[in-house]
Amino acid sequence: MPDVKFATLSGGHAVVSQASVEGFREALHGLSLLPGDAGYDRVRRVWNAMVDKRPALIARCSGTADVINSVNFARENGLLISVRGGGHNFPGNSVCDDGLMIDLSLMTGVRVDPANRTARAQGGTKWGAFDHETQAFGLAAPGGTDPDTGIAGLTLGGGIGWLSGSHGLSCDNLISADVVTSDGRMLTASADENSDLLWGLRGGGGNFGVVTSFEYRLHPVGPTVLAGYLVYPYRKAREWFARLEEFTAGMPDAMNIVAFLATLPEGGEKVCRVLLCYYGPIEEGERVMRPLRELGPPLSDEVRPMTYAEAQALALAAPGRRNYLKSHFLSQVSAAVADINLDFFDRATSPLSGVLFQYLGNAARRLPATATAFGQRGALCQWAANAVFLDPGESEIHVRWVREFASALSPFSSGPYVNHVNAGSAEGAADMQAGFGVNFERLAALQRRYDPANLFSPDYNRRPGVHGPEAGRVPVS
Repeated sequence: MPDVKFATLSGGHAVVSQASVEGFREALHGLSLLPGDAGYDRVRRVWNAMVDKRPALIARCSGTADVINSVNFARENGLLISVRGGGHNFPGNSVCDDGLMIDLSLMTGVRVDPANRTARAQGGTKWGAFDHETQAFGLAAPGGTDPDTGIAGLTLGGGIGWLSGSHGLSCDNLISADVVTSDGRMLTASADENSDLLWGLRGGGGNFGVVTSFEYRLHPVGPTVLAGYLVYPYRKAREWFARLEEFTAGMPDAMNIVAFLATLPEGGEKVCRVLLCYYGPIEEGERVMRPLRELGPPLSDEVRPMTYAEAQALALAAPGRRNYLKSHFLSQVSAAVADINLDFFDRATSPLSGVLFQYLGNAARRLPATATAFGQRGALCQWAANAVFLDPGESEIHVRWVREFASALSPFSSGPYVNHVNAGSAEGAADMQAGFGVNFERLAALQRRYDPANLFSPDYNRRPGVHGPEAGRVPVS
């Protein structure tokens, strides 16, 4: 094996000797992959096919010791790093070109403590596996709405899901975490130990270190919930928007919804869809959702009792497609917002593309803005436009549609969802500051304390004036 050329934090490249690289690889208890090795292409690829980055070396960690060795190797050589958890992050932050990719996808252990209603899961765990373990005891933590999403990236950026109405965001239910910091130490962040770090991990992004395990508070959920899709004709879209605004104003804690503008795969008909989940007595859920059904006979009504795990899989997104997404948090879905959405969706450039309104849920909105690092407590919902397509040659037209769409809605926005931002540019860095809101300066100070070398300066970077190659590209996703 020859010497290896790596990208560096400073934006350049450095050559690391064969002996140093081999020494690092031999010290790993897990696996390591160089370009050309069997499995390299499979591991570097993530859910979003638009991401096509090639690390100089992939460290497939088997545990915390491997993570510590990887962080030390990167720091000692000044290397650009990325950290892969579930690999479902839209901008593809978990992979870097020419750097060291620290891959946690082999670290998927989950241990449930049913007596204390807590669970600890390793950093490579996905929500589907987490729910499988906790539901064996009739318990759950607020997670996302796609079982293929990693617990790490979702939690570190916030985490909106079906249980957010009663129990808050994923980050609100994080009670401790083990973190490998840039100096190679393993710290525990909890209410009693490094509590400022725990505050930052609750929605503040992933650039304080590599989180190797997460401990969550659990809640009794299921086994049966009322969930499913209601699909309405697109000609009723304005009435649909008005009914959603009225419905969500009085929505109970046990209910949460995601609303979509989408195109049906069969026949190409544009439609309005509501995906809902109510966890409580089924009869009560039927009563609560009645105003949505009274909008008129839906094209289809797939709402039914099902297991919580089934409900979690209803929004499963197909891997291997090209996705380009931008998001805003909105305090109101006004008539003006509806008009902009209908205007742009009428001109959608791909039949696979869609628009979503993911509601935060009541409990998530009740916490003060500074209770955790998540900066959008005043929002009603997260809006996102996602261009989905297959042909890479069409990228320009689809990306333009999303960017122009997001720009038109920006006057109504309090900021983007940080899990959807690539801050490797000046535009992205500004978006990130808006996303963290009033918590930005405290997070910047926290980053300087726990990562003085700026090793974990990812697309969550908060150093004033630092972006692009100087920022690095690193969060767990």
